[in-house]
Amino acid sequence: MSVVQPAAHLETAAPAVPARAGAAATAQLYLDGVTVSFDGFKALNELSMVIDKGELRTIIGPNGAGKTTMMDVITGKTRPDHGTVQFAGNIDLTKLDEAAIANLGIGRKFQKPTVFENLTVFQNLELALKYDRGTWRTLLAYLKGEHRDQIDAALDTIGLGERRHERAGVLSHGQKQWLEIGMLLVQDQQLLLLDEPVAGMTDAETRETAELILSLAGQRTMVVVEHDMEFVRDLGARVTVLHEGSVLAEGSIDHVQNDQRVIEVYLGR
Repeated sequence: MSVVQPAAHLETAAPAVPARAGAAATAQLYLDGVTVSFDGFKALNELSMVIDKGELRTIIGPNGAGKTTMMDVITGKTRPDHGTVQFAGNIDLTKLDEAAIANLGIGRKFQKPTVFENLTVFQNLELALKYDRGTWRTLLAYLKGEHRDQIDAALDTIGLGERRHERAGVLSHGQKQWLEIGMLLVQDQQLLLLDEPVAGMTDAETRETAELILSLAGQRTMVVVEHDMEFVRDLGARVTVLHEGSVLAEGSIDHVQNDQRVIEVYLGR
């Protein structure tokens, strides 16, 4: 993996509630006034957020803050009670199902990697490719040069080129996470939602994961939900703090770590 330096120090900012005026038309991801209730409990409460194209954003907050529900809404798993959820300027995600949203270019990686352990690294990436899988196509098992190039590029990015012919099951936990990110890359997903990507990793794997994510900065839009504050600092990205389903604070890592409200509800625990 090539090392890319973190973004320059970010100016602090006030919480983005409501979403900034005029942002819907140009944002890669736009949420405004999104509310989700489960049996009277508001998992999201008028949540508003703007993610620009190519931006890397980290999301932190205590358990129950609404981080998972937010990702469920973006990917179509959960329908909001009300609010606006738009992708790429004008696509209303609340009217689409999960498959349609994935086909738009929105990919999600869960905390636990879901790779095919009995297949090789290369085969996992091949299965993730977007191409016609009709009967004749499958029987011929023909992989076009452009698709091989896609896989080779992904292998280079995730640092698993030398392990392409090994079974995914023998990879370390961290390497399986990188493989799953590679599967999103060959699918050409433009918005990547990464849920606690370094959970369970060694210190070395955590550092390499930061390098991997930073190497994609600007090429893809990424939303990273994470609890590891050192990892969040290494990413050097804008941080959004969720609490009780709303944005509590937003800005640089230094800004949110010194916000007394954030200290009280999250960092001080």
